[in-house]
Amino acid sequence: MPMLRTVNKGFFKKWSPEMAYVLGLFASDGYMWRNKRGGHFFAFQITDGDLLEKVRAVLGSDHRVAVLRRARKKWKTAYRIQIGSKEMFDDLQRLGLSQNKTKTLRYPKVPRSFLGDFVRGYFDGDGNVWVGEVHKDRKKRMTVIQCSFTCGSEDFLFCLHKRLQLHGCKGGSLFHSQRAWRLRYSVRDSILLYHLMYRRCSGGLFLDRKRKRFEEYIENAAVV
Repeated sequence: MPMLRTVNKGFFKKWSPEMAYVLGLFASDGYMWRNKRGGHFFAFQITDGDLLEKVRAVLGSDHRVAVLRRARKKWKTAYRIQIGSKEMFDDLQRLGLSQNKTKTLRYPKVPRSFLGDFVRGYFDGDGNVWVGEVHKDRKKRMTVIQCSFTCGSEDFLFCLHKRLQLHGCKGGSLFHSQRAWRLRYSVRDSILLYHLMYRRCSGGLFLDRKRKRFEEYIENAAVV
């Protein structure tokens, strides 16, 4: 008989900072499926084991975190947690998530007060922050920060773009590159996104290396 595991099956029923973050992370690095015997499952697979342990904790789960060693040295080790629950599977579907969501992902109706948590979760999965010099051919070079979101679904990023406009991010460019859609922001909007995403980080739910990249730029550029 399969071993019975513990999980908070009502986790996705009520919005909270933790639920919004985990939903955002699932939208980027999660997947769900039904097996031939009618079982309903969902899983997270990421390259940061410490973060996945925090996600497991807020889910109230005692499911095992599997370590997936990569065949090639340049590939990072991945960590995976798989949970079987029809109730949670149905809740994820109700929120707009689905099987084979890579190119069909829809933007869920995230309450305004939890947008920063949801965006941070998605950003930790499929977001990037870059700091570097521009205008290298000029006498005075500039160090800038840019951040971007990547998704296989144009509709998801289009809706995210519109929602972020309501929070003051007036710029942002949406374009297709290397078989995926990207939403990129320049300096001003990147700083606004930093404040939106990291104003609260319940349960330590964030990737420290990404937050530090923002903070190092802000400190060095004396941006407030």
